[in-house]
Amino acid sequence: MASKASIAGHPIHPILIPFPIALWSTSFGVDLCFYFWRYSSLVLISKFLIAAGCLGAIAAAVPGIIDWLAIKDPQVNKIANWHARLNIIALVVFGVSLYLRMQVGSHWVGKHLKIPFLLSLLGVVLIGISGWLGGELAYKYGVGVAPQHDSPEQEVAKVRFS
Repeated sequence: MASKASIAGHPIHPILIPFPIALWSTSFGVDLCFYFWRYSSLVLISKFLIAAGCLGAIAAAVPGIIDWLAIKDPQVNKIANWHARLNIIALVVFGVSLYLRMQVGSHWVGKHLKIPFLLSLLGVVLIGISGWLGGELAYKYGVGVAPQHDSPEQEVAKVRFS
């Protein structure tokens, strides 16, 4: 099934998803650095990374929803539903983590950042699982991919690792 959300035949969702994954994962890495070295600028950097990741996730969700609505196979739709749920939960988790780091939400946790750090860890785990499911959708079920219609000889000639 070729993607309905594409530019010149290239699906948009896979173009955008590396941004929230990289930004959120890096924010967690920056949190770990802060935990060990306590440079106050790392907390600010992490806030910006989380905020940019949230914006990137929203941007990636739009073409993802367009592709999701085009899925007809019930088994594939079940995987896509879990992919979407986990992404929404991850967005909420990172949003809460960001809120607790801001001055307006800091009264919930005080100066301690353990809860926001743990929320970021949870968010990274969620996007890891969701990314795995997204890979299943694209590579196993061909969601967002135009079929090649290779001949049987071409299919046999492909190198595959199981």
